[in-house]
Amino acid sequence: MGLVSNVTEYFESHNIPYHAEILFWDVRNAVQSIHPVMHGIVEKNVEKYIRENRDLRLFLERLIKGNKKLFLITNSPYTFVNEGMNFLIGHDWKEIFDVIVVQARKPKFFNDNMRPFRLYDRDMETQTWERVTKLEKGKIYQEGTLSQLQAMTGWLHQKVLYFGDHVYSDLADLTLHFGWGTGAIIYELDKEITTLNSDSLKRTFVWLECLQSLIEREQNHEDAESLATIHEWETERDHLRQLTKSLFNERFGSLFRTHHNPTYFSHRLFRFADIYMSSITNLLHYSLNHTFYPRRGTLPHEVSHSHPT
Repeated sequence: MGLVSNVTEYFESHNIPYHAEILFWDVRNAVQSIHPVMHGIVEKNVEKYIRENRDLRLFLERLIKGNKKLFLITNSPYTFVNEGMNFLIGHDWKEIFDVIVVQARKPKFFNDNMRPFRLYDRDMETQTWERVTKLEKGKIYQEGTLSQLQAMTGWLHQKVLYFGDHVYSDLADLTLHFGWGTGAIIYELDKEITTLNSDSLKRTFVWLECLQSLIEREQNHEDAESLATIHEWETERDHLRQLTKSLFNERFGSLFRTHHNPTYFSHRLFRFADIYMSSITNLLHYSLNHTFYPRRGTLPHEVSHSHPT
């Protein structure tokens, strides 16, 4: 969306006529055409572009020991996935997963019923033409659909916990139409939590709450002195809001919150993900039988209100 915004701004500033929908699709297609180039660059130097996670294999082996079935569904081609997984897990990574699907074309994988699975021949580096009637461990499959995956494996509804790093392409359809449990991987979360845990920001948040409470409580005073004081409080509050916003990101603020309110991204995340974290290996801190319970949020009418006499 940042690239769409930049191109739009360029067209506007240079008085170039354009159709918004056509512009969006052209930019989208241009970005998609870059993927094969990017894959080739990363494959040649995975150590430079992929961050090592030494706990990943440990986490997956722990799931296997707990009799869990593991599957991988990715839009990336096999050669790219193979190089990355060799680096992250080891050359035997294909024996860890019970089902491996590459070039799945999500989100079509979730909502299309017409594309059969294709068996990928690693030696020939191409798909075969034989009919796929079952999904076998150690083999690589292309395309297919979620409906076929469920029919061949029996993995249904809340028996499945699926992790993805894209709220819409990975999680939305699974939540809305299939009832799978979903987990979102949000890489920016580490930075957000580090910023939130700084002592200076905590003190600023406490003072912001105090200022807002003072403004709400005293706003009905209409004498000149009270109005001047309230204006000072509002000015200080607005300044602190901008200051705290810039600590997360100078231009956009927090990914999750705008002042008191959750961002649109947060609303979508909470709608489509049962849990979210910065890395799947964060779950190493919990047992395989751990249950995450939602916290009860306070609604506006549930807050205790006092009225001036």
